[in-house]
Amino acid sequence: MTAALAGANMIYGLGMVESGMTMDLGLLVADNEFVRMIRRMLDGVPVNDDTLAVDMIRKVGIGGEFVTNQHTYDNFRENQVQSDLIDRNTRGVWKDAGAKDMHTRCNEAAKEILAAHKPEPLPDGVAQTLRDIITEAEKEFTG
Repeated sequence: MTAALAGANMIYGLGMVESGMTMDLGLLVADNEFVRMIRRMLDGVPVNDDTLAVDMIRKVGIGGEFVTNQHTYDNFRENQVQSDLIDRNTRGVWKDAGAKDMHTRCNEAAKEILAAHKPEPLPDGVAQTLRDIITEAEKEFTG
């Protein structure tokens, strides 16, 4: 997050373990979720008359609560990052639901993606162009 806040825009190593020698698809899913959350945070929070809600703050007053206020209900989802992979339940609820840790949830998500994803075919000629690039690179490296 700090690198992103400093302006870094290159993300490297998603899903990699063992110095990049091994890919962990569950970790790739988790890393992708973290990047999604960071990108959402970098979008910022809009600051305008509606989001500042000064009138509501005056109405609720000192010592009041905002959680049950209609304005909060209408706006909180837009500025809260939700995740299907991070379990924010209490420990008791989590245990009663099977106590799946994030590693397990991410591995299950990776398997679902692999089972359901139907990639679009490459446009005509692209596969051959890639093979040509690989052939040239092999010649360059092997002499």
